[in-house]
Amino acid sequence: ARTRGFVGTRLLQAAYHNRSLGLYAKLGFDVQEAVVTLQGPPVGEQVPGYSVRAAGEDDLEQMSRVCRAVHGHDRSGEVIDAIRQGSASVVVHDAAIVGYTTGIAYFGHSVATCNQGLAALIAAAPEFGGPGFLLPASNGELFRWSLARGLRVVQVMTLMTLGLYHQPRGAYLPSILY
Repeated sequence: ARTRGFVGTRLLQAAYHNRSLGLYAKLGFDVQEAVVTLQGPPVGEQVPGYSVRAAGEDDLEQMSRVCRAVHGHDRSGEVIDAIRQGSASVVVHDAAIVGYTTGIAYFGHSVATCNQGLAALIAAAPEFGGPGFLLPASNGELFRWSLARGLRVVQVMTLMTLGLYHQPRGAYLPSILY
């Protein structure tokens, strides 16, 4: 990453693997966050005041706006791919898009301006792809909400960064690809 001039690098380290944690720390990575992988049956609920629907290409700018508000950048390349594959959804509150997902899954990412929007996306997911989905453990409200709906922790990971990192300002589910 340094030789290529990347301003920031992120990784998710398996928390049980102590030697890799030490190796990444020696290489200059900083611990940012504990991330849990959650799995279980679909929640199958609706969050009052929030509706979830399939995303379309005409939603891309609003989806990018939400991502920029939360992360400081957008992921429009991944988002447009997910829209074209039919895996992207948006959550609407008061006639505005307040969040989106490329899939509530290990390789999907999600962002919302608030926990209720993210909960609505999780609750509407027909399944949790791969080993499950990733949730920052520091989001205690959404973590407890998920556990109360029968989801279980199947793995704990450590989000580590090298270089530039901006703490997200909103609710999000990272991807294993971040």
